[in-house]
Amino acid sequence: MRSGFVAILGPPNAGKSTFLNQVLGFKLAITSDKPQTTRHRILGVHNDPQRQVVFLDTPGLHAARRALNQRMVQTALATLEEVDAVLFMAEVSPRGLAEAQEVAHQVLAGGKPVVLALNKIDLVADKTALLPILQRVTAWGQWAAVVPISAQTGDGCPALLTELGRCLPEGEPLFPEEMLTDLSERFLAGELIREKVFRLTERELPYSVAVTVDEFLEPEEEGRPTAITATIHAEREGQKAILIGKGGQMLKKIGTAARQDLERLLGGPVFLDLFVRVEPKWSRQDKGLRKLGY
Repeated sequence: MRSGFVAILGPPNAGKSTFLNQVLGFKLAITSDKPQTTRHRILGVHNDPQRQVVFLDTPGLHAARRALNQRMVQTALATLEEVDAVLFMAEVSPRGLAEAQEVAHQVLAGGKPVVLALNKIDLVADKTALLPILQRVTAWGQWAAVVPISAQTGDGCPALLTELGRCLPEGEPLFPEEMLTDLSERFLAGELIREKVFRLTERELPYSVAVTVDEFLEPEEEGRPTAITATIHAEREGQKAILIGKGGQMLKKIGTAARQDLERLLGGPVFLDLFVRVEPKWSRQDKGLRKLGY
């Protein structure tokens, strides 16, 4: 039996959160087709007869300018001190490989064994095209292994887990088998609401939005709804107007989509009440970041 901590690192939109959800068998980390969706470190526990892998999903590594983005990159790199091994995720597209090459040295410099996962091979029609990619990434540095995968379909994920297991120390599981994460349902509720903003709004708006859960009241009787009140924080009045939408339609759309996911997560009915508030320049100031949980 082997067990240990593995940091999932890589550039934005490489599929880190999709991979975590795939190997856990349920949706823990929020995802979208926009980069930099993940803002916090997300712990997820994978168990099988040979190993327990405690994954730490992290924000994407990128050139950070705003205070929020700098905090995200710091969160990602700080996990290198806490783990036994690293899973470095790279997308096999030309752009994805270029972005991965730019940040690979930061991960390899951490001194931990690093397994490179070449993700999104389901989008490569001619699999012979993978050979020159494998040769290219091998030259980046000393990898413990290189494994082509599709986090979306699960192709290659068992082989990747095997390679990661080889990097972990022998030992008993670190967490009980039934424990899948250390995150609270309250935190996950806020993340699911924020995911809907990412998926339903355009341009830069999602990057100026944070969500706080103001109330999370579990039902006293079986069959009664969990009552959740949350606030979506924007930075400008114009953003607030977009989030609410004409006649409140956008806010209703966000709430409906979030409530459906929350009911799946909690296994019962949910009453969700959403508000929108302007918090000027919160993503650019330390005070605003602390206030909104970063």
